[in-house]
Amino acid sequence: MAVPAGADALKDEIAPTGKLRVAIAISPAGGAFWSTKNEAGGYAGVPVDLGKEMAGELGVPVEYVAYQNSGQIVDAVSTGAWDVSFLPKDPEREARMSFGPVYEVADATYIVRAGSLATNFATLDQPGIKVAAVNNTTTMRGAIAHLKNAKVTGYQTYDQIFALLKNGEIDAFALSRDQLNAMARKIPGTRVLDETFKQTVTAVAVPLNHPLALALVTKFMTEATANGTLRKAYDDNGMKDTPIPAK
Repeated sequence: MAVPAGADALKDEIAPTGKLRVAIAISPAGGAFWSTKNEAGGYAGVPVDLGKEMAGELGVPVEYVAYQNSGQIVDAVSTGAWDVSFLPKDPEREARMSFGPVYEVADATYIVRAGSLATNFATLDQPGIKVAAVNNTTTMRGAIAHLKNAKVTGYQTYDQIFALLKNGEIDAFALSRDQLNAMARKIPGTRVLDETFKQTVTAVAVPLNHPLALALVTKFMTEATANGTLRKAYDDNGMKDTPIPAK
């Protein structure tokens, strides 16, 4: 990706501190959106790899700004705390930031606790059923719209919900199917429901009214998809079987 003419204006807009500040959310969930933190304090994940590559092409250092979930990333956009992020989008978020190309499409469903009698959406959506979701996320909003009788409650972290599910304190957890399948292997007796209640799309994003930055990240993601950079980021982060979305 060649940095275009007017590079100074571009860098002032996309990296005003002299670094490319990449907003990431930390969790052991993995996937195209979540990143992880290692014992040495470093980060790994698809957004980490893409952010590092983008900063390298811009010729600036990368700095990761860590949050607990995508809702916190969205809430921080108005503070100027980050320059670019990679996160699920929905209409509410499109009013608060500008999105470039989608790079993952994932099915959202529910995992039910060990011993649950729920076998499908109809038997899950009953009064008294407690469903958890990561707070203020596209998946949480989708679950609230989908379930008419069960109660959906938001929690700040994936880890918190994982513990509640493992201890049988909630009936179900709404998240993407790939992440729930991995969770089911860690909590014996849990089951991922076969149906899908929404498709979550994940894309690159920049703050509103940053047209140069938006053009840059759009070009970057288009080229990353074509030249194998995105495929390598997937493969290096446990997503070898995940297809790249068609244009």
